[in-house]
Amino acid sequence: MKICLNGEDRETAGPTLAALVEEAGFAATKIATAVNGEFVPALARSQRTLTEGDRVEILAPMQGG
Repeated sequence: MKICLNGEDRETAGPTLAALVEEAGFAATKIATAVNGEFVPALARSQRTLTEGDRVEILAPMQGG
């Protein structure tokens, strides 16, 4: 299905937000997630299903220096 991940169109086979997080390589990282502008807590990611056209944001903290 087609979604928008961090502003870029992307194809995904992941049925849930948790699957997309793993597919995108963020599984081992502390992150914040949102779908269509709504925050999704870490514990709810496996229950949050994705649908065609969803806008997903995955944000990871960065250290400055």
